[in-house]
Amino acid sequence: MVPEIAVLVHGLWMNGVEAGLLRYRLESEHGIPTVLFQYGTFAAGFTANADRLRDFLDGVEAERVHLVGHSTGGLMALVALERRPFERPGRVVCLGSPLKGSIAADRLASLAGELGAMILGATGREGLLGQVLTRYEGDRDVGVIAGTTSVGAGMVLGILPEPNDGTVAVVETQLPGIRDHLTLPVTHTGLLVAPEVAAQTAFFLRHGRFNRATPPG
Repeated sequence: MVPEIAVLVHGLWMNGVEAGLLRYRLESEHGIPTVLFQYGTFAAGFTANADRLRDFLDGVEAERVHLVGHSTGGLMALVALERRPFERPGRVVCLGSPLKGSIAADRLASLAGELGAMILGATGREGLLGQVLTRYEGDRDVGVIAGTTSVGAGMVLGILPEPNDGTVAVVETQLPGIRDHLTLPVTHTGLLVAPEVAAQTAFFLRHGRFNRATPPG
């Protein structure tokens, strides 16, 4: 059993391949092994996938089990832990996660009707339309990194509140009860490839706060 591991949870419509560079940096530059949890956007609803994630954690062989979720994956990580607590220690980092619901998803559903609902899939409809969580009540330190470079698919659906990462507004990531919140000048996709995001993620997993004193490395 390894001392620690980070479980990566991808976002809507993704399969985790897009998180390859983030995983590489966490492992090779920061010494945190990773494993990927995959789920289907269309095959099952949000709650069912969250329960699958929680079951997945039981099989991870590490003394400390962290979670790192991009976009919808971050929200899924928090819901999974809320539905059934996990005894082994660890921390959670959410990257551009719409923890308070998604304006872009609401707009897609309202403008495109049944087509929009179909595009969101069962997971997106259940997890992003409305607000699944009103506050984080768990016992784990949770850190959130939000992007502020407004380039992304969400801008096509209408103006998002500023600042935003092109898909998720910063205000949508600010859930009461989280331990620390950090904004960086990256896009929604950029959260997966920016070296500073990886460094800040690793720093939070190790210390329970983001590094604002010196450039992380």
